[in-house]
Amino acid sequence: MRVAIVTNSDFNGVINRFGQPCPQPPQPWPHSGTLEDVVAALQEGGHETVVCEGDKGLLASLERFMPPDPQGRPSGMVFNLAEGIQGEKRYTHVPAMLEMAGVPYTGCSPFGIGLTGDKVITKMLIRDQGVPTPNFRVMRRGTENTGDLRFPVVVKPREEDCSFGLQIIHEHSKLRQAVEVIVTQHAQDALVEEYIEGREICVALLGNGEPEVLPLVEQDFGDRETRVMNWDAKYVAAAAVPKICPAKIESGLETMLRDISVATFRACHCRDYARVDFRIDRSGQPFVLEMNSVPALGIHSSYGTAATAGGHSFASLINRILNVAHTRYFGIGVS
Repeated sequence: MRVAIVTNSDFNGVINRFGQPCPQPPQPWPHSGTLEDVVAALQEGGHETVVCEGDKGLLASLERFMPPDPQGRPSGMVFNLAEGIQGEKRYTHVPAMLEMAGVPYTGCSPFGIGLTGDKVITKMLIRDQGVPTPNFRVMRRGTENTGDLRFPVVVKPREEDCSFGLQIIHEHSKLRQAVEVIVTQHAQDALVEEYIEGREICVALLGNGEPEVLPLVEQDFGDRETRVMNWDAKYVAAAAVPKICPAKIESGLETMLRDISVATFRACHCRDYARVDFRIDRSGQPFVLEMNSVPALGIHSSYGTAATAGGHSFASLINRILNVAHTRYFGIGVS
């Protein structure tokens, strides 16, 4: 089958520079190796591949690579790795283009990505389903009433990924400055939520209907003073937090995390694959931090680690995601 891998590595393919740009990391982009690995995995699966930029020329590139047959049926699929270039809800842009053009693709729809890309909406959706999440406030100035929020708190942009801008604030007097940094640097509201002291566990899901729950991954903070997955902990080799997989937790808690993860997946209209991030407090109570509808797929990412522990090679994982998406669209797996 023809498979186009769509990514964003060149940010120049726009008509105008307008709107909030995709934040650029302080070092080479951490997912840069994933593209080559995904291409190799799909080729190993017997697919004809091409890499396309998720920019204004995308649809023309796809039409050349996978022209429709005389009946107008799709002659290929997109494996979507695009993170967007600029503007609001940038992760939704490529899926929305593909929806309009009638091109099937892996991963979440624009609707699901839009819901999960807004951390506040995610919290409201899952709370509606009885899923626990830390208490929070949305702030624009940092002088708003904190109500019953308990310090320390985590302050982060309402709509960013990769832990951009994440801060832990221990004193109320420092809150205003932290919020101002978010609003100034990211041009969006700040999410201020209670910091949950305890363990951090990720749950990776694969499939639709009854999604497969892969082995749980724990972030092993050891004796570190800072026990959060900030940018350095995720992407800087010298500060990287080791992972324990499968996580060493008792069976009752594991069952609870699995059930909550599936409920969160459904409440947020996710599909094909996703990752739920939890904190577990000292009493064993889990709290959902975020729903990642477009999780990083790198070999050493939390999702990749869970898949490996679940018996997948990287190639089999990527081809399974493609197969899951193909089945969702056409009712059968990739032939």
